[in-house]
Formats: sequence, C-alpha cells, structure tokens
Amino acid sequence: MSRLRNLSRRDFLGGVALGAAAGGLGGIPGLARALESQGGATYPPALTGLRGSHPGSFEVAHSVAWAGAKYPVPKQQTDKTYDLVVVGGGISGLAAAHFYRQKMGPGASILVLDNHDDFGGHAKRNEFSVDGKQLICYGGSQSIDTPGSYSPQSAQLLRDVGIDTERFYDYFDQGFNQRRDLQRGYYFSEGAYGRDVVAPHFDAAGGADAVRRNADIVGSYPLPPEVRAALLQLLGADTNYLAHLPREQRPAYLRSITYREFLLDVVGVPEPVYILLRDNIRGWWGVGWDAQSALEAVRMGMPGTAHLDTGDIKQREPERNEPYIFHFPDGNAGVARSLVRKLIPQAVPGSTMEDLVLARVDYSLLDRPENACRIRLNSTAVNVRHGPEQKHVDVTYVRGGDVYRARGKHVVMACYNDIIPYICPELPADQREAIEYSTKVPLVYISIAVRNWRAFADLGYSQFSIPNPDMMHSIGLDFPVSMGGYQFADDPDQPTVLHGSFVPCAPDQGLQAKEQHIRGRRQVYETSFEQFEEHVVSTLDGALGGAGFDAERDMAALTVNRWPHGYAYEYNEYSDPPEYGPDNGPHLLGARQLGRISIANSDASAYAFVNGAIDAAWRATNEQLRD
Repeated sequence: MSRLRNLSRRDFLGGVALGAAAGGLGGIPGLARALESQGGATYPPALTGLRGSHPGSFEVAHSVAWAGAKYPVPKQQTDKTYDLVVVGGGISGLAAAHFYRQKMGPGASILVLDNHDDFGGHAKRNEFSVDGKQLICYGGSQSIDTPGSYSPQSAQLLRDVGIDTERFYDYFDQGFNQRRDLQRGYYFSEGAYGRDVVAPHFDAAGGADAVRRNADIVGSYPLPPEVRAALLQLLGADTNYLAHLPREQRPAYLRSITYREFLLDVVGVPEPVYILLRDNIRGWWGVGWDAQSALEAVRMGMPGTAHLDTGDIKQREPERNEPYIFHFPDGNAGVARSLVRKLIPQAVPGSTMEDLVLARVDYSLLDRPENACRIRLNSTAVNVRHGPEQKHVDVTYVRGGDVYRARGKHVVMACYNDIIPYICPELPADQREAIEYSTKVPLVYISIAVRNWRAFADLGYSQFSIPNPDMMHSIGLDFPVSMGGYQFADDPDQPTVLHGSFVPCAPDQGLQAKEQHIRGRRQVYETSFEQFEEHVVSTLDGALGGAGFDAERDMAALTVNRWPHGYAYEYNEYSDPPEYGPDNGPHLLGARQLGRISIANSDASAYAFVNGAIDAAWRATNEQLRD
C-alpha cells in the first residue's frame, strides 16, 4: 500500500498485478481478462500506478519468448480477411495504416492490433486531476525533434494529420525559465554524497566569465577540496590533451576509448569528477560515459574536449539548428492521437492540432465492425505466417486469454523487433540473427502530479540532474506548453506535473552498452511500484524539503511509465563497428521484406525518433503495394 495517504492510484490493480503474474504463466489468461474488463470502465490516459508496458501487456509475449509457449492456431478464421493487418499500434503502425489508406483509398479494410490497453506505443499520454485542475503530460516519446530534417514523407504525414510545427513557436514558452529566474541545478543526495545539497549546474561555456562563476558554483558542491579544484581546472582548461598524437589520428583514438578513460587516464582527474559527469548522457544513449566514446564527448562539448583539435568529425545525428520546442502537452501522443483521428474520425472529436489537446478519445469506437480501420487493443500477436500459396497472411493473437485468427492480404509488423523472431516462424536464419544483433534500451518516465511547484520557484531551479543516482538521474518541471485551451501552470502555487527520468544501466562494471541494456531491463521488471514510489518521495523531499516541500502533503498522484523495451537501439561507435548507422548495419537485413510481411518500427530504422518510425512505415507500406 502507498505510504502516502493522499496519493491517487486509481489503477491499483496495475500496481499489484505484476506480482500476481510472477507466480506462473498459468495465471496469464485470468490476469489478461481482469485487466481487459477493467479497461472497459476506465480511461487509459488517466490510469496511474504502473503504466507504459503495464501488467497485462507483456505476459503473453514473454510466455512465447521466454517459455516457448505455443498457442493453438484456430482452425476456423475468427475474423474477416482485411486488406492490411498491422501488428503494433504505435506511431509506426498507425502511420503504416495511414499510408496504406492513402494509396488504396478510404474503403481499404485495416486492422491494427496492439498488446497495450492504449494506442500510441511509447507515445503515451498521462492525465491527472488535481484540486480541480486537469494536468496533461507525456509518459514516453517526448517531442518532434528537428522537424526541418524530416524526410519528405515524414514531413508530409505531419501535415496530413493537421500538425503545423511552426505553431509551437507560439505555444512553447521559451522565455519561461528566464522570466521566472529558474536555472538547471544538481541535486546531490544524502545517500551518494553524505548530505542533501542543491546547487547550480556548472557553466560549461568556457571563458573568463565562466571561470569566475564556476569558482562560486563548484565551491558549493559537497566534494572534497581536491576534487573541487580538479573539476575547476578541467572546466577552465585550454589544454590539448592529445597534442602528442598527429591530428589525423585523434578521431580514431577518441573513438577507441570511452570518455571515462579519457578523463581518468588521459586527463587524470579524480574519480569523483568523472562520477559527477558520468550519467548526463543516460537519457540520450541509455548508458553513461563508461560505455560511450570520447569522440562522442567531443561532439557534445564535454569538459576537457574543447581544445583537442580533432578537425572536422562526422556528426552522428542531424544538425540541431532548431529549438527543442515542438512538443504537445502529452508529447508525441499528440502525433498518435492525430493519426487515430485521421483513421477513425468519430473516435476523436475536433479537427485541429489545438482542439486535439483536450479531446477525449471514445475508446469504444476504435474497434467497431463498421469502421474501415479498426484498432483492437489488449491483443498480442503470437503467430504470423503465410497461408496456402502465399495469397494471404494469418495473424494469430491472444486477447483476454482467448486465441483468435485474423487474415490479411498484407501485414506490417510494427511491433518491437525483439519479438518478431519468436512469432514469425518463416523468418530466415540470417534475418533472425540480424534482428537479434540489437536490443532495445530500457527506460522509465515518471510523471508526478504535485499541488504546486512553489519549492522550485523559491529555490530558483526548473530541473535537477542527479549525479551518482540510485534510480532517477534527472527530475524537473514539465515543458511550459500552453495550447488548445490547456494552460501550463505559470503560477508556482498551481498544480503541475514533474517529470523524472530513469534509464537503468550497470555503469563501471566493464560492460558494453548492449550488456547494460539487458541488465537494465531486468532491473525494471524487478522493481515494484512501491520501490519507485519510495524513491520519488525520498528524492523530492531531499531536493526540495529545504524549501518547504512535503511529499505527504504536496504529491497528488504518481504514474510510473515503465518501458523495459524502450528506445530503439542506435549504434554505439565505441562498441559497434564505427561504420554502422541508420544507413548501414544489421537492421537493414533485419527489416527485409518477407513476402506479404513487411517490418516497420523505429528499430528497423535504428533511429529512436518519430521520423524513424514514420520512415519505416513508409518503406514497409510501399514494399507491400509495389508487388
């Protein structure tokens, strides 16, 4: 039970079902039925407790992948033959349905299956009601990043569903932090540093002004004097630590070592300096600097790299010359909801990107027989194979503990790549091996509804990085976006949402990125809601208690968006061949067409962004329709 009496957890079943499921796979059908029946009386975005890959969404898939379970294929077809069946109702799957309908006309019959109780995949919407105020936030896929770099088809899809990214310049309050005099800070926890301390983040800009500011800032860090001195020296250094190497050899050398090795072995800083910096890329790469290259540290402008004189080095991502503001209040759930409104207009009221924000989806209309496109939730595919003479594909799936079989003239697999080798028995060995090269990056996004953000305002911070964390490595105020009648809490005494990030990994144990992702995924599965809750409470009380925050009084609700299979794997140049990237690598073979089956998901693009998912859907749909 929650230690916080005032905490709202309407989805109590979601908080305890994992323990029930752990007792054995035999309990899965009953659990699935319980969750399915619960879903009829609840609104998925408003459920709290354990969400994301929630209890009831993964047990069937795990029974296939972990225990080798075989579900009987119904002898008789239990549903009609569709023009297209899509396995996976995330952005990629919904985009595939959209592209197919565009090419084949509005009468094309489409069935979208998803194992969750909500559509959108990682693009998940969280809602709260606190003291009479509706709060909306994101529980997964965050923003439309750098839309100016999108392919023509991804950019056109946004326009097709009514999203004009230019409008976010009006909706995202870029001056919020400056107007409120809020800055980024560090929270040094008592558990890691002996006492709770909040302090400004150091100034990484370089130059004499930064050196002067950093002397005061670093002086407040709970570090031994010699460590503070070493950090200041690193921040202010104009040293080329690779002067002994020819210039043309420096990029390859930096790619061959981690930034950890660079700091400890090349620069020679004390280990606590490295620990302070280690985890600032967890939210980007899924690991810390013990498992990513020093060359990437150069790209990211990390301390000690400014004067290495490496010449021009290849950028691994599109140049980000646009602000990071293209964000619906519910993150990229706004994109998913826009697609659903395009596919099933009667289920999502309104017609603009603005009125979408407060629109309430009628989930009862997603899977109506009269719909040309049907979205069937709580449905896990367990077998996908061609029928006689390869004229169609049979898709067997489990829903509510019962087994069904639908048939498609075409099938797009837009689910996680990890499961495809287990449910597509026709997959060739080389393609199976290519898919298994990668593994998804686990992550947990924690949405915390609070009755006010007065403590942040009084302390002067909008967000905290948490060095040497035992769970969350960052926490702060949600993005200041107001649109469509939804108003971000500009007043510190109003309720708002805090966003906490936890990307589990196993740093400083000599493990490469993929090994850490596997370890982290297990940690996510083994962590109970109560453990997450306890951590959130201790973190907020530790960071904000000095400004009067009291979790018992001020926390209103908690949603833990758990994604054991989170980000698509992006190649890590330290542990993967350096030539691998979105345009070259095993994922291309893994995404190869298999007759009437094509693969679309961000995994198939090796690119963990919305446009990676959309581009894969475009490719997969065109593969099917050109044959």
